[in-house]
Amino acid sequence: MDQDGLMITQFIIESILIQSSLASASAAHSVMTLYGNTEVGGARKGREGAPSQTAARCRQTLLTAVLMLPVFRLVGLRTFSMASEAYVSGNHSAAFVTCPNEQVAKDLARGLVEKKLAACVNIVPKITSVYEWNGKIEEDSETLMMIKTRTSKVSALAEYIRSNHPYEVAEVISLPIDQGNPPYLKWLGEVVPE
Repeated sequence: MDQDGLMITQFIIESILIQSSLASASAAHSVMTLYGNTEVGGARKGREGAPSQTAARCRQTLLTAVLMLPVFRLVGLRTFSMASEAYVSGNHSAAFVTCPNEQVAKDLARGLVEKKLAACVNIVPKITSVYEWNGKIEEDSETLMMIKTRTSKVSALAEYIRSNHPYEVAEVISLPIDQGNPPYLKWLGEVVPE
């Protein structure tokens, strides 16, 4: 199912849940009005002067419908998530590595993808890095690698970079992916196995 289809399905589920709760509330109010009790929350008497059992049941139905709406919404959204294979936050990560030039970045990127440690590596040339090294402020032109992988592969990815990178201390940092395009994240999971 594509992203638009998933959004439409979620909208329909939420609409049905809201409409069913509103319908229950409306039906409860109609029945209470029919039996002479138009006060939803009060202790108004029925036609014979005694509290109406039907009105009490209607109040209970109305209260139940209103209180159950969050539960129905949660169940509906969880069902939707299972049906759409929704992404679980943190399963994948984006790692960042700086390189001295584009050729080193391309070589490292190719190795990561071939070894199934990354699904995709974007290479951003000509960034400027300002940092402290050996007590001095340095400024260098570098190339940035943006690496998409499974979180479970970050350690192996970092080890590969340390073993093949020309820097004495290679930058390898990663951040968990909280959200993203579901088809892309599914593809990422298929390309980089557990």
